[in-house]
Amino acid sequence: MEKFTVLKGIVAPLDRANVDTDAIIPKQFLKSIKRSGFGPNLFDAWRYKDVGEPGMDNSKRPLNPDFVLNQARYKGAAILLARKNFGCGSSREHAPWALADYGFRAVIAPSFADIFYNNCFKNGLLPIVVNELRIDQLFHDVNAFPGYQLTVDLPRQLVLTSDGATQIAFDVDAHRKHCLINGLDDIGLSLLHAEKIIAFEARRRAEQPWLFG
Repeated sequence: MEKFTVLKGIVAPLDRANVDTDAIIPKQFLKSIKRSGFGPNLFDAWRYKDVGEPGMDNSKRPLNPDFVLNQARYKGAAILLARKNFGCGSSREHAPWALADYGFRAVIAPSFADIFYNNCFKNGLLPIVVNELRIDQLFHDVNAFPGYQLTVDLPRQLVLTSDGATQIAFDVDAHRKHCLINGLDDIGLSLLHAEKIIAFEARRRAEQPWLFG
């Protein structure tokens, strides 16, 4: 998993509450479990004018010019600004996969659905909870200034405006913070104990050889 320390990036505003995981990545794209390749179908039903299906050439599909990700000013955005209850609905892990594959590393919202929130940390995506008054101000600023950027400083747990005039503190669980900063997913955490695991398997093979044929 890619490490997350300090991120500076363009902010894309998704001004909708209760965005569910089927909107983030529609159900027809859930057949793959590769964790990659989902970016072109992120927010598929809103992003394109036709109905998307796996295997389609997305470069030839008609775009919805009114959707935020299709607007030139938000090209290359790494931070998604959202409204309350982001990531509600089914528990599909494909939702953070799609956001990360598109290029987002952080999502800022007043609240998140619990399972989606947990899945983000496991996939290198930082969900940041900020109160609604701050969110309203951020939406105003993003819409007012093309190319608007924020800096997310995970070690200091701060979101900073480009001029440094505004600093927004956020909470994050210490263990999850450690994992993001060090690029450790569940497998990475297990591999920290690789020597003990190898020793255990060797001892088990010696003591219970019949289990190994």
